[in-house]
Amino acid sequence: MQTMEPRKLFMKYLIPSLFGMVLMAINILIDGLFVSHGVGEKGLAGVNIAVPIYSVILSVSLWIGMGAATLYSIALGQSNQHRAKEIFTHSIILAVLTTGLIIGFCLLFEEPLAYLFGANDSIISYVDDYLHIILLFGLVFVFENILSIFIRNDGNPTLAMAGLIVTSVVNIILNYLFIFIFHWGVKGAAYATVIGTFIGILVLLTHFLTRKKQLGFVHTKLDLSILGNIFSIGFPSFIVEGSTAVMMVAFNITFSHYVGETGVVAYAVVNYLHTVFLMLFIGIGAALQPITSYHYGAKLYQRMKQFIRIALVTGFGLGSAVFIIGLFGKGFIIDLFGIDIPEIINYTKIGIVYFFVGYLFLGINMVFVEYYQSIKKIRIATWIILSRSIILFIPLLWILPNVFGPNTIWLVFPVAEGLTVLFTFLVLKFKWVELVPVEMTQLSKKSG
Repeated sequence: MQTMEPRKLFMKYLIPSLFGMVLMAINILIDGLFVSHGVGEKGLAGVNIAVPIYSVILSVSLWIGMGAATLYSIALGQSNQHRAKEIFTHSIILAVLTTGLIIGFCLLFEEPLAYLFGANDSIISYVDDYLHIILLFGLVFVFENILSIFIRNDGNPTLAMAGLIVTSVVNIILNYLFIFIFHWGVKGAAYATVIGTFIGILVLLTHFLTRKKQLGFVHTKLDLSILGNIFSIGFPSFIVEGSTAVMMVAFNITFSHYVGETGVVAYAVVNYLHTVFLMLFIGIGAALQPITSYHYGAKLYQRMKQFIRIALVTGFGLGSAVFIIGLFGKGFIIDLFGIDIPEIINYTKIGIVYFFVGYLFLGINMVFVEYYQSIKKIRIATWIILSRSIILFIPLLWILPNVFGPNTIWLVFPVAEGLTVLFTFLVLKFKWVELVPVEMTQLSKKSG
């Protein structure tokens, strides 16, 4: 970690991280594709409306997982293995208790929750079928996500990737069986996702059989300082995923109000793609996090700058590639979902072109969020997320369609992301926040 050439080290973590994250997203995308072809447009819209509950569950597991994993990597950088194991033990207990309470509450109010997410009477049955199963087995998703994060931070990103590969392959096979052979509809898609995730967990657990692993449980008393730090450091990750759920619900409601069912189905297609691409950008940050956390713990401050630059270039390059894919491949993308209603096809094409502009900025925002989170600078990380997802997004979602018409709903995402990038660079330019804090730079010069 301390001696490998920066670009090579970053790529060692980036490739498995990107691959793993996109496979997580593909689980949801595959559900959409199979449901669209095997159940129809209403089934697709129903699953898309239920998907935010997956984001809610994932947001809590990321909150705990990323917060604890940052502390874990810092402890390893300080050569404090016992402390690292204490952090892991606390995180698992905390995850079970926290997500268990949330899932239990949601199960009590399933139908009101479905309507809150944007369901209407014509698709409520599809929403309920998917929502109930995802909630019932929600802890399975939590365990896979947290184990994957910790195993990557424990120096085994390849196994983290392998677990997610198995999850996706099993999910694809079972989706085909449950929807097209057994005709279970959207319930089949949900069961396929749950079973695939459970088998992925079994693969991840093999990490505890390896000799090089440092990860493990220890008998420890409840340490409130660990819990507080986990919640504090992981909060930006919670907002990233949690705000995604809020944005999805807000988009569904807005499209339903201004455009009707055509808008809801068109957004379902775009949102399934967005789920995949968002995971890619989170993957870049996830690759950066264990590296910068370790270097922060080891006080190798100047070396961190090289990783930030590499990550920013990677984020912008990926964003440009995604935008080009949307611009020239929109017809093929829509064909994947089997949409054959001309009105929906035309509106979805407009949406893809407008919406995909946002990816030029999203990668930059995600890198800054994960970096500042990884070195415990929570305030700036939180402000970046809130700017792009709540502070700018919500007003824009009301202003643009009211002033410029319903087509501009698609522009809310790119405008919010672009303004957030501008805000971040102004903050850095005027040194309201340092890329590497001043005291760190001074300490590095002294040690040099």
